[in-house]
Amino acid sequence: MAKAPAAKRDRTHYLYIAVIIAVVLGIGVGLLFPDFATELKPLGTGFVNLIKMMISPIIFCTIVLGVGSVRKAAKVGKVGGLALAYFVAMSVVALAIGLIVGNILHPGSGMDITDSEKGAGHDAAEEANKGLVDFALGIIPKTLVSAFTEGEVLQTLLVALLVGFALQAMGRSGEPILRGIGHIQKLVFRVLAMIMWAAPIGAFGAMAAVVGETGTDALKALATIMIGFYVTCALFILIVLGTLLRLVTGVNLFKLLKYLGREFLLILSTSSSESALPRLIAKMEHLGVSRPVVGITVPTGYSFNLDGTMIYLTMSSLFIAEAMDQPLGVGEQISLLLFMMIASKGAAGVSGSGIAVLASGLQSHKPALVDGVGLIIGVDRFMSEARALTNFAGNAVATLLIGTWTKEVDRQRVDDVLAGRLPFDEKTLLDDGASESGTVGPEGADGADGADGVPSQPESSEKKSVTA
Repeated sequence: MAKAPAAKRDRTHYLYIAVIIAVVLGIGVGLLFPDFATELKPLGTGFVNLIKMMISPIIFCTIVLGVGSVRKAAKVGKVGGLALAYFVAMSVVALAIGLIVGNILHPGSGMDITDSEKGAGHDAAEEANKGLVDFALGIIPKTLVSAFTEGEVLQTLLVALLVGFALQAMGRSGEPILRGIGHIQKLVFRVLAMIMWAAPIGAFGAMAAVVGETGTDALKALATIMIGFYVTCALFILIVLGTLLRLVTGVNLFKLLKYLGREFLLILSTSSSESALPRLIAKMEHLGVSRPVVGITVPTGYSFNLDGTMIYLTMSSLFIAEAMDQPLGVGEQISLLLFMMIASKGAAGVSGSGIAVLASGLQSHKPALVDGVGLIIGVDRFMSEARALTNFAGNAVATLLIGTWTKEVDRQRVDDVLAGRLPFDEKTLLDDGASESGTVGPEGADGADGADGVPSQPESSEKKSVTA
């Protein structure tokens, strides 16, 4: 009897060991040679830009394949509506937690502010001068193709939904197009896997630059707000998200975080949650959540489910008010933060959007506090790491929750993946079996795969679904 071919060894774990080494080296270079380190910033920026280059095609392929293969359009609307309602609820919870911790810690007492820091706050406020009407119009791309060239997540989401619904309405005649998009998705993920080998270089450049620019003096002076923010984010993830995940799905949060460990490392080294967006889509599909749920929840969550940003805005506002010796009353705090919750949705995806929203909120509610935004800018990069990690964890949990409430999760597969029995393919970022069925071949065309034709899982999500 012929021997089965030996499985190829996964060498990608060396890649992430290299990322850890690169981060440590970056910190060392930043401390020892700060001037040289700041010149390395383009290395980190270039890597993040390479990842961002792949986001639009991945979102487009995922959503079109998911929506186009669903037999009932109402299901897509149900997933989207449920996701938005959940995002708003969690934003309020995150704001409340940040408000409580900020009022307990009273960060910012005894801080001094320079003239240059005052100017930085006003500059940031001017950059964020964007209303809700502008935001809504900005979702509509200039052309069908410009959504991909401009890198706007919400524009890509709109185009993908329109194309998906159109293919859904075409029925069998749209199946060849879906199969073609399925093959394009494989190609795009393969390119992404190639780009990931540049992660150590990007991590080294990004970390060296931020340490070189910031230095240790600013970190010592602002240690209270940084530590308080990190602790608050950790408590939110472990207590709020962990409890919700356990009660609704029965999944252990630590197992999910371990499964997404490489993505967290990538975010930590680049300070950008966008760098892990394509991999989150691939991994949540692999975990057992149906493609329509992943395709709608993850991209939408990256614009509307910003738990870490909510906590950041809350604590930063209180920090600045204390530092300027102009503490805010409870009523002022609530009205200011509700405004920021809405404004942050319009600034989603914009580089430095946290600072911009913070400045614009203070400008509209208490202009005298805008001078204090410059105090935060010094350590914003370090705070952005915790912000990005929290946002990412929130979107991963949200995807499982929405999938559970809509009965679009294969629970047996979730258990197998988290237990390590079904490892994620780091080379293609896709499962051959799942991705083949995901291209909607003859099986999907006949609707034999169950769950209204959702083909992303090897087994019907109706057969092994999780009930709330």
